[in-house]
Amino acid sequence: MHLCLFEDDCVPHLRPLVETRAAFDLRLGIRSILETTRDAVGVDSGSIILHSRPDVAPVTKREHPETLVPAIGDSLPGDGTNVLFINGRFVAHGSALTHILDAVQSRDRTIAFTAGNAVVAAWLPDASLPSDLFDRNDLTPFLADRPTEDVADARLIGQAWDLLDTIGPAIERDFQALLPYNILENVYDRTDADVHPSVIATAPENIYIAPGASVKPGAILDGSAGPIYLDAGSTVYEQAVVKGPLYLGKKSQIKVQADIAVSAIGTWCKIGGEVHDTVFHSFSNKGHQGFLGHSYIGRWCNLGADTNTSNLKNDYSSVTAFDPAVGDFVDTGRQFAGLFMGDHSKCGINTMFNTGTVVGTGCNIFGGGFPARYVPPFSWGGPDRGFVPYRIEKALQVADTVMRRRDTELDEAEANLLRRIHRQSTEERSG
Repeated sequence: MHLCLFEDDCVPHLRPLVETRAAFDLRLGIRSILETTRDAVGVDSGSIILHSRPDVAPVTKREHPETLVPAIGDSLPGDGTNVLFINGRFVAHGSALTHILDAVQSRDRTIAFTAGNAVVAAWLPDASLPSDLFDRNDLTPFLADRPTEDVADARLIGQAWDLLDTIGPAIERDFQALLPYNILENVYDRTDADVHPSVIATAPENIYIAPGASVKPGAILDGSAGPIYLDAGSTVYEQAVVKGPLYLGKKSQIKVQADIAVSAIGTWCKIGGEVHDTVFHSFSNKGHQGFLGHSYIGRWCNLGADTNTSNLKNDYSSVTAFDPAVGDFVDTGRQFAGLFMGDHSKCGINTMFNTGTVVGTGCNIFGGGFPARYVPPFSWGGPDRGFVPYRIEKALQVADTVMRRRDTELDEAEANLLRRIHRQSTEERSG
């Protein structure tokens, strides 16, 4: 059986987070949507087909060399192959997932599983796939053209802020899935991790410290409200307070006296100050004091010292945020919503972000005052002097410099994608 994750026409509502990646590459907790789905279905990477928008397909192919990411002219699995299609916005757990997997085991006929107007999944035994299928932006019309069945409780990520509700539950699920054995032990006696004797660990059965991780003197690890997973090579510095559910990715750091809770921090990030209910996708920094809550930060971002983000309105009413796909502010339905920042964006010291601010890809923000609650991609400037277009060649030069600091570099696929985003957002910047 092949597993195919696909994108549909609702993906643009997840901007700016999907401007540089497929929806299924968004981080939920320890794992991404793709990794969660792969593990739930139980297939290896060689049996996975990934459908993403043509603009991001080259980057998707680079990110997942072990999978099939069809391009024009590529051969597809031949006739008679069993293919399970799953929406790249679907959070694969619960009764909806069980219903879909039961159908795969027991049914020998084609069927699509829907939730409202969205196709959640489709089971195509003995499939015959059109040669141009993966050249399309949206596979929904093809998949929906068959008998359908509604699935209750299917969780689809529809907006960027929907990801905030998944952080704690996803870390809980991931912790159990990745650590199925009992980890009750004295965290101070780990021979493969560096844990100082003065570290305070509450509910150690909920704390996993991977080989090569380090916890410095006076740090507090509180697993009483949820699990804590410190990945290989990560560091919690002196007197930091870490409260679960929390994931700290490989080579990532929680800085001195930081207060971090209910967050998923990806690979090689530096995080300080007060942070809660937030995802750092990977390779991003908030290394200094300042508050960040109910936010999602992409890759290669940097928040300057004393950057602060409001996540609650003074009148406690529902937060609105800009949906670039709609071109207007929409009601998030949330009392708490902070900052949603696309890849390669940065802000200077003392930046103040208002409640429900959306910052596009490749922005450079500095100066006093509050930036607008929507900053289009590749904007350069600040509220006190206004914004001008960020010159693309300069932006690419900065991106390459930053990436080399993390032992990588800007390749042709990502550079071409960033150029395309710059061109496509010209009208937004001038609006």
